[in-house]
This record gives sequence, structure tokens and C-alpha cells, in this order.
Amino acid sequence: MAAEDMKTLEENFRQQNKSCFILGASGETGKVLLQELLERNIFSKITLIGRRQLTFDGKAYENLVQEVVDFEKLDDHAAAFQGHDVGYCCMGTTRAKAGAEGFVRVDHDYVVKSAELAKSGGCTQFHLMSSRGADKSSSFLYLKVKGQVEAEIEALGFDRYSIYRPGVLLVDRQESRPAEWMTRKFFSVFSGTSMSIPIELVAKAMAANALLQPEQKTEILENKDITNLGKGAGK
Repeated sequence: MAAEDMKTLEENFRQQNKSCFILGASGETGKVLLQELLERNIFSKITLIGRRQLTFDGKAYENLVQEVVDFEKLDDHAAAFQGHDVGYCCMGTTRAKAGAEGFVRVDHDYVVKSAELAKSGGCTQFHLMSSRGADKSSSFLYLKVKGQVEAEIEALGFDRYSIYRPGVLLVDRQESRPAEWMTRKFFSVFSGTSMSIPIELVAKAMAANALLQPEQKTEILENKDITNLGKGAGK
């Protein structure tokens, strides 16, 4: 997409005075997505919904709204999900971090319940960060849960629902988990293929996609689709 076309879309969208929320803004993808949305300045209000208050440096973050919630008692925090036009979900953990039960609780229970409250609160557009290979029929817990979440949120009936299935996410910094870092370094050789993608491209794609009007209510963007959209998003 030409840079001029993207700028026109951004300006038209900006004039609609829309608001959004982000789940998972403390994670790698969520952090970069937040930066991308702030730079594009397409939303009149950005709300971060999470289990703790986040600290930011710089004037760009001054007008952020933060809602601290207990994900175990989300019904008590329904008000935090009211009044948003667009929802972004980048929330998730891993089985290695949280154990099987903890992983299901975060990646399924918290995410689906949040989507339900957002829908009830008037949100019409929902963007879900899922995973390459997500399949509710999979024998692998991770991919099965991701597929189940995709399907259950689709059943909620958002006016617009975008599912992102990136491959291995590539980040520039070395983690405290050397094995994971080495895996990412290996996959960086294949960057742009179906196997991996720089995290910045995912954020650009998620931000830019909110401006577009797809033909279908539900769309699935595989790794290559995300790469192409991210590269065409400019900035």
C-alpha cells in the first residue's frame, strides 16, 4: 500500500474519534504495539487493561489510561471493558512459565472472558494475537488452546474480528532464557517466511489493519499475510 493511501486512511480514521484497549501491554508484542499506536496517533484514547500498573517514561505516554484488574474476578471489573471501539489482545503465557493449568487459565479463560466483557461493553472490532498452527483439534495443548480461543471469540459475533497467526517472534534483545534466544536466532535466518517474523512487523500489521475494511467479518492472517501487511503499513 502506498504511503499516501495509508496516511489518508489514518486521517479518516482519526476523525472518527475512536478508542481502543490493549490486553498484554507488558509483553513483548503488546509493548511494541502500544508504541506503534502512539506513533500513529489514530485513537483518541488508549486504555491498557492488566493486572498491574505499568510505568512509562516520556510525554507520549502521558494520556494513557490504565485499568488494573483481577483476572480471576473479571466480572467485578466489567466497567474497565466498557466504551471501547477496538480491542487488541496480546496476552498470553507459556506452559513452561505457568504449567499446563496456568497456561490454559491465562491463554483461554482470561482471554475469552475479556473478549466477552468487551463485546458486552460495546466493542465492535477485536484483534487477537494467536499462533501459527492454531487448531482446536490439535493434539498439542498450546495449538489446541489457541484454536479453541479463536473459535470461541468468533462465536461472540464482533462486527469485525481479526486473528493473527505469526510464526516465531523475532526480537532484538537476548532474553534470560538462552535456549529461546538461540531458537529465535536460528529462525531469524528465515525471517519473512512462514516460520518467523520480526515483532515490529506484527505490531505494524495490527495497528494498520484497524484502518482497513475487509470483506468478511472474520479474517485470519497467517505469517506471510502479517509480513506483507506490516511491510506495507509504512513508518
